[in-house]
Amino acid sequence: MTDQSTTTEPNAPAPTTAGAARFSPRRRQQVSRLLQYLILLTALAAVVLLADWEGLAQNFAKPDVAQQALPALFTVALANTMIYTLGGFLFGFLSGLLLALMRLSTVRAYRWLAIAYIEIFRGLPALLIFLLILFLPLALPGLEVPGGTYGQGVLGLALVAAAYMAETLRAGLQAVPRGQMEAARSLGMSHARSMVTIIIPQAIRIVIPPTTNQFVSLLKDSSLVLFLGVSGEYVELTKYGNDLASQHANATPILVVGVTYLLVTIPLGYLAVRLEKRQEKGR
Repeated sequence: MTDQSTTTEPNAPAPTTAGAARFSPRRRQQVSRLLQYLILLTALAAVVLLADWEGLAQNFAKPDVAQQALPALFTVALANTMIYTLGGFLFGFLSGLLLALMRLSTVRAYRWLAIAYIEIFRGLPALLIFLLILFLPLALPGLEVPGGTYGQGVLGLALVAAAYMAETLRAGLQAVPRGQMEAARSLGMSHARSMVTIIIPQAIRIVIPPTTNQFVSLLKDSSLVLFLGVSGEYVELTKYGNDLASQHANATPILVVGVTYLLVTIPLGYLAVRLEKRQEKGR
């Protein structure tokens, strides 16, 4: 006689516990995400309820003080900022290209000089470089940077940009297939002509996205020009906002200057992302 209480159907599903189903990986992920949202909403609610909005508006968003920053904010401060940035970017790009070519040269002395420059100016803080330019006439009496204040600002930014752009451009030059040079030489072109007409244009196209990001970084670094003691017609955005904030004893000009920076940097950052995606799609 068989014990029917111990028999089981051969195709019966395996018993599962309610706890195992309740805490499946997907369920745990959903619960974790829900808790994160709750924490975030709680933090936002605390900020909204506890912040002194009236005091913040009075000190950071005073309309009459913001109005006094115009139109010189755009006609003088932003214009000077773009002059410093564009000048530093142009000379930094050309110097960086020269350093990149020296870095890849077969002449050992050129490589050493390029490496020394890149390592020194990438290792030094940008602020220190501007201070060195400021005190340079004291060390070398009679020495004047061409262009006066504009020249000093452009020189400081160019020295910083050249070191970073050199490595970016070197990577671009090395990314060009070696067969491009071989094909150019087989057509009778000299090495120099092949570099100028074939290799360098392709390398520049490759490094457009990172150089766009470098331009954005240089635009923000232009705020260091204030340490050169600029004033009057030479002020850039940060100096202009700081002077107005000190004059009115109010932080509204600082906020206005910050928004102005974002109006320039955000579109440029978006452009860099679009260029990167377009380049990847082209590849």
